[in-house]
Amino acid sequence: MGTLDIIVIAVGLAMDAAAVSLAAAASGFAKDGRAIFRLAFHFGLFQFIMPVIGWFLGVGFVSYLKAFDHWIAFGLLVFVGGRMILSGMDSSENPLKNDPSRGMTMVMLSIATSIDALAIGLSLAMLEVNIWYPSVIIGIITGCLSLLAIGIGKRLGVLFGKRMEIVGGLILIFIGSRIVFLEFFA
Repeated sequence: MGTLDIIVIAVGLAMDAAAVSLAAAASGFAKDGRAIFRLAFHFGLFQFIMPVIGWFLGVGFVSYLKAFDHWIAFGLLVFVGGRMILSGMDSSENPLKNDPSRGMTMVMLSIATSIDALAIGLSLAMLEVNIWYPSVIIGIITGCLSLLAIGIGKRLGVLFGKRMEIVGGLILIFIGSRIVFLEFFA
């Protein structure tokens, strides 16, 4: 798996955190530098940690799953991408009631937006990819896109929030399809 693939996966994974960052900024919760830092740092940190956890869970099973690992990776990516697309198409709005950059709300949002990264870590273990480089890239890109989304959210409100989840889901499905394609045609 090359750097471009990792960057594309990272961007897809970062969409949930970016959407939450955008909503937080549009709701007026990311007013000062500390709140902005907390949002971007925690989202990036959890997006770094969760693939590592998934990878360590998956490493023990790699030898048993080698014959069909590409299908498992495809299935996980399509599942995660599909969930993101459905979430992005959901017309209900969940306005933020508590400051999302503080306390347990921040921890819960960080976990919720990085659960998908756990599945990616499991997929990378099955593909026998060393986890550290992709995890660092995923964390950095998530932090940076969260910062960017906060800036956009401050200016444009929540106009693009749901659409970002749809784009992220489509990206993950594309990567899953590419893995299967390369398995058969490479």
